[in-house]
Formats: sequence, structure tokens, C-alpha cells
Amino acid sequence: MKLLSLIALACTMLEAKNTTVRGHVKPKSGKYVEPHVRTSPNKTQTDNYESKGNVNPKTGKVGTQTPKK
Repeated sequence: MKLLSLIALACTMLEAKNTTVRGHVKPKSGKYVEPHVRTSPNKTQTDNYESKGNVNPKTGKVGTQTPKK
């Protein structure tokens, strides 16, 4: 079962495209958002770094959120 999970994770990581987000100030709150990298927008949340089964390649942090369908 772990091998299957690792294969699924590897496939997800290969398919995920990254987008660099520049630092900016949120208009409503005035809060500054640090520059960061995120997955490119698409119609699924299963490839987001925060989703269960995924790992952020930069931080090594394991995703904990259940993806919305």
C-alpha cells in the first residue's frame, strides 16, 4: 500500500506545474504577502501542496487538507 502511495505522489508531483507569486499587499487587509511558489491554477485541488498525499518539494511539508471535489 505504501508503494502505491509513493507512486501516486510521484505522478502528482510530475504533473504539477509551479507558478511564482510576487510579493504583494492585499487590498482589503493591507497585509503583505511574501513571494512564494504555488501550483498553477487548474480545475482540481488534488495536486495542491496542501492536499493530503502531496509534499511541498521546497519545504518538505506534508499536505493535510482534504481536497474539494
